[in-house]
Formats: sequence, C-alpha cells, structure tokens
Amino acid sequence: MHEDAHARTVELRTLRERVRRGPSEKATAAQRAKGKLTARERIELLLDDGTFHETQPLRRHRASGFGLEHKRPHTDGVLTGWGTVHGRTVFVYAHDFRVFGGALGEAHAGKIHQIMDMALAAGAPLVSLNDGAGARIQEGVTALAGYGGIFRRNTRASGVIPQISVMLGPCAGGAAYSPALTDFVFMVRATSQVFVTGPDVVKAVTGEDVTHEGLGGADVHAETSGVCHFAYDDERTCLEEVRYLLSLLPANNREQPPVFRPTDRPDRDGTALLDLVPADGNRAYDMRAVIGELVDDGEFMEVHEHWATNVVVGLARLDGHAVGVVANQPARLAGALDSLASEKAARFVQTCDAFNIPLVTLVDVPGFLPGVAQEHGGIVRHGAKLLYAYCNATVPRVSVVLRKAYGGAYIVMDSRSIGSDVTYAWPTNEIAVMGAEAAADVVFRRQIAEADDPDAVRAALVKEYAAELMHPYHAAERGLVDDVIDPAETRGTLIRTLAMLRTKHADLPYRKHGNPPQ
Repeated sequence: MHEDAHARTVELRTLRERVRRGPSEKATAAQRAKGKLTARERIELLLDDGTFHETQPLRRHRASGFGLEHKRPHTDGVLTGWGTVHGRTVFVYAHDFRVFGGALGEAHAGKIHQIMDMALAAGAPLVSLNDGAGARIQEGVTALAGYGGIFRRNTRASGVIPQISVMLGPCAGGAAYSPALTDFVFMVRATSQVFVTGPDVVKAVTGEDVTHEGLGGADVHAETSGVCHFAYDDERTCLEEVRYLLSLLPANNREQPPVFRPTDRPDRDGTALLDLVPADGNRAYDMRAVIGELVDDGEFMEVHEHWATNVVVGLARLDGHAVGVVANQPARLAGALDSLASEKAARFVQTCDAFNIPLVTLVDVPGFLPGVAQEHGGIVRHGAKLLYAYCNATVPRVSVVLRKAYGGAYIVMDSRSIGSDVTYAWPTNEIAVMGAEAAADVVFRRQIAEADDPDAVRAALVKEYAAELMHPYHAAERGLVDDVIDPAETRGTLIRTLAMLRTKHADLPYRKHGNPPQ
C-alpha cells in the first residue's frame, strides 16, 4: 500500500508536468512564430514569482461529435487561478491558443465562471489574458451559453472589483463583449485584434476590403473606437504596465487604493507652472506638462492617451495617495469638450468613483465644441454623461480653474455648483458665461450697431464687460471659488486639501440604480 501511494504520487507529478508543458512542442513553436508568449509565460510575467496557484488544471471537456471525443486535452484551453501582484491577491484566467485555438466550450467556460465567482467572493481584482478564437463551433449553443455566463458575471462584478482585459491575440464575435464590460482594456500592436465580425464577413456583407489589423488592431481601438485604453508594442511591456495599474487600484470597492511612502516632497517648488501656462487664453499649451509638475515624481498613467485627445484623464499619486486626474487639453481643439471627450471623461470619473479614487479636475475650457455634426451627433446627450458622472460621484473632488472656464462646459467640469468639494482658481482664471468679445456682441448688439464708430465702441464695451464680470476674483467674491491661489503652490494645496477630505462620507438617496444618459 505504501509503495502504491508512492507510485500514484509519481504518476500525478508526471501528469502535472505534462499539463504544464502544454499540448506539444509544435504548438508552442507555432505560438512563438506569431511573436506571442504562451499562456503560462504570460501569467508568470503578470504575477509575482512563484505565486500562481492553478485551479482545475486537469479539467477536460465531455463533448462528443465532430471528432471531439478523441481529443480531450487537459486544461481545455484556458488556465485559471490566483496569485499576487506586489504582494496583493489577483485572480487571472488566460486562454491557451495552443489548445483548440483558445476557443471556448462548456468546460472551458466553466473554469472561467468559477474563477470569476472566486474573485468576486474574495474581493480581489480579475485579469483576463485573452487569446482565443471565439466560441467552439463543434459544441454549438453550449459554447454561446458559456459566454452568457461570463457577461453576466462581468456585469455583476462591475464597480465591485477591478476587471482588466489584456488582449494578446484574436478576440472575435461574442467574445469581444467581455472586454467591453470590464474597466480597462490593454492591447498589443500587431498581435491582438478585437472585432465582432471579421474581415471576410465584412467583405461579404459590405464589400469593404480590410485587414485584421485595420479592422480591429490595437491602434484602431486606441485612436478611433476608444475600445482600448492602453496599447503597447510587446507583451512584456504590456503586462508590466498592467502590474503598475493594479498598484494604483484598490482590491475592491470597500477598500482604499494602496498608499506608498512618497519620494517627492509635498511642498516641492512649482514656479515652473507660471511659465508652462500662458496668461493669454488664446495660446495653446500641453496640459500633460502641467500634470507632470503637480503629481509625485511626474508619473502619470494616462488612460485613453490617443482617443478624444482634447481631454486628458489618468491616474497618478499625490503624496503617495492615488488620484484620478481629469483635465482639458488646450493643445487640442483649444480644450473644448465634444461628444467623445465627454464620454471618455465620464467613464473615467465613474471608474474612479467606483473604486474610491479621489478626483482632481484641471479646468481650461472655452466651451462645448460648436457645429452641426456635434449637435446631430448628440453632444447634448454625451455632454450630459459627464455631468451625470460628476454629480453622482461621492469621492473627494477638488477642481482648479487654470484659465478659461466658459458656459455650460465650466459647469460640467466639476464646478462648485455640481458638487466639487473644494474649488480653487489661478489668478489667470476667466470664469464667465462666454468670452468678453462674444458677450459684448450679444449684450451690446444694438448699442454697437447704432454707434458712429462701432469698432471703437465695441472695444470699449468689451473692456468694460471684462473688467466687471471676468476679473479673476469675481467667482471668489461670490463663493463659487474657495480661493485664488498662487500657481506655484498648487501641488501643496491639492495635497493638503485631499488629506482633509480623506474621511469624506457621502450617501446617495436610496434607489435601485440611476438612469444615466446613453
């Protein structure tokens, strides 16, 4: 009996090693020929060394027909389990393209369902490493039901635990909707593609001829569709950035983001800001340079860097504490808000609010972008998304008006009137319904038209209006700005204010859920 137990243990070890190696050297070589790592190699890069605990490694499908009964590899094409990232528990599943092309069947889906349930129960982030060919056609509707179970769990976990999708290969058909339901999507150029219908179907139906990369590659989704939040040139860099993102997020919505001992002084000199932002409201500058001066060590993880670039959003730290930054970008469309920028900022605000990440809003906005295309494209509806997101957010919220803040766009960019906890302004601020020249044309239209010298009268009235209603202390005098601050003191002011707000507690009225604009 003793010898039999030893023999069985040897048999188990042999089986485990065979499962760990994967289906065959040929399949592994084919994966590498595409410039891709194996599922296990990806998990090893994502998690801390030696911490991966695999679940159901010996799972095999039980389907029959079309030859499936003769091909029953262990793992069924997906690795599931948990480990740690920077010492904190993270759950993960990774498609193994070497087995059935990573296609999802009943057993495959069952493993994913289990690990998603475990992540939600444990209150820990879930990372999916996607590299699969979609539903396993031989298993028919059973495979489709498996996707339904994933989507339902994605939705249930939304706003409860961070969900990160990493696209490392194809993701087509119904499978594409799981990443769209998660909080952040990473892609790798040249090797990952996401689309609902592939190039062949597109050509057959519409006649359009397009490549896989041109239809659903990383740059397409990072720059055009907005599906992808982060795009990188290789898998190693991509997975390292996923680890960094996780260091900025809490384990779940009941915890605060992790705090790190700062290496950057809270009272660091900020006089460079005086030269970075021109006092002339018509001159452009790069808001990212301003953010770099404000945050710890200049480290800013920009989200959706290449999409809707007239607004900048991303994660950083102030005195070691994670913050979400939302800022207009004067270097693009003068920083005006349009439909896409409103949608981008709204989703980011919602994400930060869900995971207890305070919001810092840097305002320099001339208004909403005018035009027939914008109005017909639903700028009212899209702009309302950002308004709703801010009004609904209960995390600490601090806003700073750097320069222009005109009209409805001023209100939407977390003004005091919609719930910003503390609002500051620089002495270069212009908070008004509109610019002085446009305002004069409306308010004094008849007076200018009837004047002997319309240009001179107009210039005088513009100057008068600006002096009366657009001086930097007008909003402060009316309590709409808490203080006008020296730009050089902005970093320290933000740190002290957020420290005060750290114990903020705010409850929303009871409701099943809101009905935000779509």
